[in-house]
Amino acid sequence: MSASSPRGFRWPNDARICVVLSCLLENWSEGKGPPFSVQTTALRPGTPDRASMTWGTYGGRAGVWRLLKIFKENQVPATFISNARALEINPGVAQAIVAQRHEVAAHSYAQDDLLAYLGPDEERAMIRRCADLIEKLAGTRPKGWLSPVIASTDRTETILAEEGYLWYGAYNNVDLPFGVNIGGKTIVAFPHTDFADHRVLRLNPRDWFETYKDTFDYLYQNEPTSFLNITMHCHFGGRPLVAAHVDRIIKYIRGFPGVWWVRHDDLSQWIVDNDITEWSNRDRFFGPAA
Repeated sequence: MSASSPRGFRWPNDARICVVLSCLLENWSEGKGPPFSVQTTALRPGTPDRASMTWGTYGGRAGVWRLLKIFKENQVPATFISNARALEINPGVAQAIVAQRHEVAAHSYAQDDLLAYLGPDEERAMIRRCADLIEKLAGTRPKGWLSPVIASTDRTETILAEEGYLWYGAYNNVDLPFGVNIGGKTIVAFPHTDFADHRVLRLNPRDWFETYKDTFDYLYQNEPTSFLNITMHCHFGGRPLVAAHVDRIIKYIRGFPGVWWVRHDDLSQWIVDNDITEWSNRDRFFGPAA
């Protein structure tokens, strides 16, 4: 079966499963922090939340370096989906990511700069601004985009294609990546995850490991040519209590043959080069519709 067969495709080297690592490197605007944290006591409205502000900056200051160390030790590629501001205020991070041959993708300017709140011209300007800043800081123009909190507009996909992006990561309705034709240009639909590390905030971090282990085991055993997107945040997943399980899941999966570890951009380029269109679960599991 060729890569572009109407019955589907095969991963390179007949890999049984494709695994990607999505590392979200985020920062909020000056004086702001994430609307969630390990603290359970809310402050009175209007009170500056210093705990939230500092907690949210851990990723660029400390967490990203621990994840880079783990990926280097395990010899796996990753994609760092970054707010441009996070790279701006943490000198050297972008260069370190690229030096280790990981990908830097765009994630708006700051985590609270949501495309869903912008008009058409503002949205295009934000997407272009982030590409320009990341290119300046990392020395390479980003090929992928994931909107913060997956909050995009019905224009986002078209704007990204027109601006030269290769992949767009806000797809919640598919299991496998595939090429989408937008005005004669192809952008790769990249499935997101339903279980990033913040799902275990204030809970047992082992649940994050067990969820990805169980998912990997099911896909590996039951669905050849499957796809798994393992997602973590540098400001949470980069902390020892979760990073221990990031290291653990990578080591676990590396114990299996036939796993294709790949960056988002390299996978997306393979999709484009092989003209991969959507392979629905109906066709995958029951054969092409009559």
